[in-house]
Amino acid sequence: MPDGSVIVVEIAAGRVTRIAQDGQKTVVAEPGGGPNGAAIGPDGALYICNNGGFNWRRDEAGGLHPAGQASDYTGGRIERIDLSTGSVETLYTYSDKAQLKGPNDIIFDRQGGFWCTDHGKVRDREQDRGAVLYGRIDGSGLTEVIFPMHGPNGVGLSPDEKTLWVAETFTCRLWAFDVTAPGCIKADPRPGAMHGGRLVGAPDGLRGFDSLAVDGDGNVCIGQIYTGAILVVSPSGEIVDEIPMPDAFATNIAFGGADRRDAYVTLSSTGQLLKFRYDRPGLALNEKRS
Repeated sequence: MPDGSVIVVEIAAGRVTRIAQDGQKTVVAEPGGGPNGAAIGPDGALYICNNGGFNWRRDEAGGLHPAGQASDYTGGRIERIDLSTGSVETLYTYSDKAQLKGPNDIIFDRQGGFWCTDHGKVRDREQDRGAVLYGRIDGSGLTEVIFPMHGPNGVGLSPDEKTLWVAETFTCRLWAFDVTAPGCIKADPRPGAMHGGRLVGAPDGLRGFDSLAVDGDGNVCIGQIYTGAILVVSPSGEIVDEIPMPDAFATNIAFGGADRRDAYVTLSSTGQLLKFRYDRPGLALNEKRS
């Protein structure tokens, strides 16, 4: 945020929190459910992907992990939060195709629309197929653009906004989609990629992909889980860097500071926000800064 504070979602607590530079925390809003991805819109409000909540478990070290769809789950939603009052408005519960199951991550384009992922929900013996959607903040439409995907999570745009990046959690795959107009892609459906994307990266080993950000050079910086790190992938799919994190669940990264080289990383299982200096400036987001 312009004052140097950082706004984070706390999924398990069902709240949105502002963290000042000195570490002091204040509650922004308590939407309940499972507030997940967040982005500032062109009107200065905060837009939230609310996944509807999880059940939770703790590992032997006390770390907190999602354990499937919440027992009191009623569905996912896209919410608008007024940062001056904390009021929460539900903007969408359905796309043009289906009820939202587990909205996860969100990013705005230069035209003021947003791309978001619907990760779906996991139950004991079944799992939803996910999708990528495009919406308007006036509530006039949320359109399913990409389907099906297997646990789509992080979403981002290249510096020229001609490429949409989508990271799948469980397959640990990074997909690229050619953007032809706001909310439109050039798809090439084929076996193994019926959603029409181009496979850019699929690193081996025990990894999962969570949310992502793009740096000023166009590299995709992915929160890597199971083996906690920030994985930096070039637009051509080369691994530029793998920055270890002190938590197996490094779930998101965002850039701030005067030079956009302050990288903030959420460490989900231990409930920490980490800050470090990144080698390059992060890509400036499309947001109203006031």
